Amino acid sequence: MNLPSFDEFQQKSLAQGFDEVLEREWAPQTVLETHTHPFAVNAVVTRGEMWLTCHGQTQHLLPGDTFELARDVPHDERYGPEGAVYWVARKN
Repeated sequence: MNLPSFDEFQQKSLAQGFDEVLEREWAPQTVLETHTHPFAVNAVVTRGEMWLTCHGQTQHLLPGDTFELARDVPHDERYGPEGAVYWVARKN
């Protein structure tokens, strides 16, 4: 796995028009039922594992995997036995 540093991820994201970049950490076995966000996201998993379900499709994401979500897209999130950490750029 060849991840950029958080600073590199942040600089690239801001240059792409995202206005907020942060690290999110989720506790083991956390489940978030269907919900939406009032912002678009571009993220990279840095530790642990998660499952992201949207449009009837589930992605199993591991460190180094990326995901994107448009604003207001309904989705579910589930985190593995070790939880997960990801860096996320938001476009509010």
